Amino acid sequence: MERVLKDDAVEEKGERARMASFIGAMAIADLVKTTLGPKGMDKILQSTGRGRSVTVTNDGATILKSLHIDNPAAKVLVDISKVQDDEVGDGTTSVVVLAGELLREAEKLVNMKIHPMTIIAGFRMAVECARNALLQRTMDNKENTDKFRADLMNIAMTTLSSKILSQDKEYFAELAVDAVLRLKGSTNLEAIQILKKPGGSLKDSFLDEGFILDKKIGIGQPKRIENAKILVANTAMDTDKVKIYGARVRVDSMSKVADIEAAEKQKMREKVQKIIAHGINCFVNRQLIYNFPEELFADAGILAIEHADFEGIERLALVTGGEIASTFDNPESVKLGHCKVIEEIMIGEDRLIHFSGVDMGQACTIVLRGASEHVLDEAERSLHDALCVLSQTVNDTRVLFGGGWPEMVMAKEVDELARKTPGKKSHAIDAFSRALQAIPTTIADNAGLDSAELISQLRAEHHKENCTAGIDVITGSVGDMQKLGIQESFKVKQAILLSATEAAEMILRVDEIITCAPRRREDRM
Repeated sequence: MERVLKDDAVEEKGERARMASFIGAMAIADLVKTTLGPKGMDKILQSTGRGRSVTVTNDGATILKSLHIDNPAAKVLVDISKVQDDEVGDGTTSVVVLAGELLREAEKLVNMKIHPMTIIAGFRMAVECARNALLQRTMDNKENTDKFRADLMNIAMTTLSSKILSQDKEYFAELAVDAVLRLKGSTNLEAIQILKKPGGSLKDSFLDEGFILDKKIGIGQPKRIENAKILVANTAMDTDKVKIYGARVRVDSMSKVADIEAAEKQKMREKVQKIIAHGINCFVNRQLIYNFPEELFADAGILAIEHADFEGIERLALVTGGEIASTFDNPESVKLGHCKVIEEIMIGEDRLIHFSGVDMGQACTIVLRGASEHVLDEAERSLHDALCVLSQTVNDTRVLFGGGWPEMVMAKEVDELARKTPGKKSHAIDAFSRALQAIPTTIADNAGLDSAELISQLRAEHHKENCTAGIDVITGSVGDMQKLGIQESFKVKQAILLSATEAAEMILRVDEIITCAPRRREDRM
């Protein structure tokens, strides 16, 4: 029998391929499972590269992004957590845990000789049923601004309670809600800048309206400007050297060198004059500004800021309503940025430049303080999650309770559907309901509670009408989510449900894995 595939290619068929997929996916789910919920633990990720950088994180997407994985099914789970992070920002761990549980249940069904397509059909029915169950139980307070703000606060606190910021969650929830409400419904988080400054404690973080640029103001330049007109540029302001690569200039006397230098200076002076002609009083450049042009700007009373990092520049242009210019020949076509006051402020030991009263009223800066870089990075990730969720909720204002309540509501409805459905599909639907209960189970397990006892109590509670029971990990019992104010965004829950099911379906459909041979390097001798 001739081999079809090349020498080193490996293929696994049928049972073995399916086993490999299931095992890989479940291993990934078990890896992030312990980070779920308010009592979830963190992971330390250490890179093997130069510098051995260390990340301490609780964010499912960050953990999975940093792993190098060989198993193809596990890669699918990593992808869904990434998409969840980009799309809604939170629920990156839940989505992987749910997909892993669905596969764990599916494996049992496959061993009972139920065809994967039957299982998938059952899952499809279950998802529809679960989604409708959630839709009927959502709350929407967008008409009443005070109530809606309270909802947002609760959602932010729920999101932050599983992160490093959980100790000061009221404080940070307030920050996040203020920042998002300034956006007035846009989901563009570019306008919210997060600055990290080591030192102080997390409590010292604050929200500042306007824009803060991490630069010092040069020597001999105005320290405060009111009604600033800002030109944001990306241009070379070093003395215009002869910019032809490898050019050599031969001169026959020293005075000629002086002439060339004078010509260069003249050229620079003309460029600066052109810039000043825009009628500005603040010039921000992406590149270096040499001493001579800086001196010219200072004489004209213009604040010149050099070497602003590119993100800072882009954001500054966006926030002040200007555009980034690189040629200055026709001033009328350049859009200038505006703001009320530019001044220097101190944060900790560092001096920064603060632009307040910017054109884009939505803009603001959150300054995070903390003990070390690692704490700050993790705080930024947590805050970013909260901001994403809130900005999504402002658009889609439906909210649900949290703490395992939505999963139990869905599980109950899906269970009832399984009882009504004839045929083998009912096994799959039943399995789906068991997988949904894995999320409250994991939350309870991570808090060191007796999950079996709690889940059975919860299920009994949920058979009453309009029940709002969920797991209260603080007291370690079944609590009333409405009183505790634990709420989540409907959009996040829906994304978790749909992504996890689709990923599980995709992995279920696999019956063969072909790993192709690596390309050999020819001996180049």
